[in-house]
Amino acid sequence: MNGGYQLAVNGRSVDVDADGGKPLLAVLRDDLGLRGTRFGCGTEQCGACMVLIDGKPEYSCAREIATVAGRNVTTVEGLAKDGKLHPLQQAFLDEQAGQCGYCLAGILVSAAALLARTPKPTRADILAALDPHLCRCGMHNRVIRAVERAATVGATA
Repeated sequence: MNGGYQLAVNGRSVDVDADGGKPLLAVLRDDLGLRGTRFGCGTEQCGACMVLIDGKPEYSCAREIATVAGRNVTTVEGLAKDGKLHPLQQAFLDEQAGQCGYCLAGILVSAAALLARTPKPTRADILAALDPHLCRCGMHNRVIRAVERAATVGATA
């Protein structure tokens, strides 16, 4: 059954007319044109589809749009402000922490949530926050260094 769902995406209110069972990921990519969030596995196993829902990292591939009505959703596009990259995004560039880049949107939003709640994370904190993410390119060490670099400049979401 189609319905109208209102939510905030990257700080702006949006109305979505969709079947309540439609995945949030499909709404973000197909209905709202936000293509940064990726479809990986479709079973909440890889983290490519991770977004922030009310500031908490959540999978969007199997999350139904009806479950996020009235909530705040932040995608990787929402990390940059006023045309300026988020410190995490800049740190990932500086550390060359991506190869194919397919997994990075999910990793970036999870890392942003970590830095918002733990501004000076330990290496163990970083590893725990990024554990749900698979990177098939093997860029894990650079990703960890990038999060550590962003923490040194006081990056918060």
